[in-house]
Amino acid sequence: MKVVITGAAGFLGQRLAQRLLALGHLSDNNGQDQKIDQLVLADVVPAPHSGDPRVRIATGDLSDVAFLRSIIDAETQSIFHLAAIVSGQAEAEFELGMRVNLDASLALLEICRQLEQKPKVVFTSSVAVYGGNLPQTVLDTTAVNPQSSYGTQKAICELLLNDYSRRGFVDGRTLRLPTISIRPGKPNKAASSFASGILREPLNGETAICPVSPQLRLWLSSPRQAIASLIAGHNLPAAALGNNRSINLPGLSVTVQEMLAALERQAGREVAERVQFSPDPAIERIVASWPGAWDDSRAKALGLTGDADFDAVIQAYIQDDRPT
Repeated sequence: MKVVITGAAGFLGQRLAQRLLALGHLSDNNGQDQKIDQLVLADVVPAPHSGDPRVRIATGDLSDVAFLRSIIDAETQSIFHLAAIVSGQAEAEFELGMRVNLDASLALLEICRQLEQKPKVVFTSSVAVYGGNLPQTVLDTTAVNPQSSYGTQKAICELLLNDYSRRGFVDGRTLRLPTISIRPGKPNKAASSFASGILREPLNGETAICPVSPQLRLWLSSPRQAIASLIAGHNLPAAALGNNRSINLPGLSVTVQEMLAALERQAGREVAERVQFSPDPAIERIVASWPGAWDDSRAKALGLTGDADFDAVIQAYIQDDRPT
């Protein structure tokens, strides 16, 4: 079985690659368990190579059709399409966001359409497809109404994947990820970057700046559970998805204040007091347009699970990623 991960040099891409290599198999679109023989890690910069002979590193621009054709061929059975320009950068650099988030995704689907078999395509979407005057809890039936270029690009790709699946060109599934917290490493250009920084930096002995109000509510998932959901979502049979290929993944609805309270419980008051508030209206405008909670009962009925509570999210970071 040949599997392709786009955006493989990114944090989730690297974690997914590690987990797939350790797992060693996936379900194909006939529901049969298949051994992973080749894992192509594609990104604009080289993804880390573990030395595993199953891994092939492919470096190039995902909006380049020739590059996409070099990684997706008749042997490709599954694609995890994670590559994206993140929310804050997509808002600041409109053309770049359109080229990577929309044009490259359409080119990928077109290449899949031209194959004899229909590969499984897992597309990672976002809470950012929702916005505007939202109910307290977003339902599966709530219309998408993005309030950012990033959310708009993701919403368009969701519709495309649904139609390409309806037409039998691919076996697609859109997995709407909550905001991921706690990401290790350095801050990125995502508007939600603070959701990791206000926890990661204090746990690492550094001061953190929170650009939003303590009352802002977020829908969050740990990296550990996000990766588990990507694989579980991939393995779902097409029949279980019906004519709606978009799934709101399980998460936790917490305010910034509740996140910091959990930080204090897990690491002490001195650590929690390393967070300072400095409002950034541009960031708050983007993030406040996203739902703070959504109905994930469909995902759970399909067998997908989430984190127990936000204390467990912090514990997972300390166990998996905190520098020693």
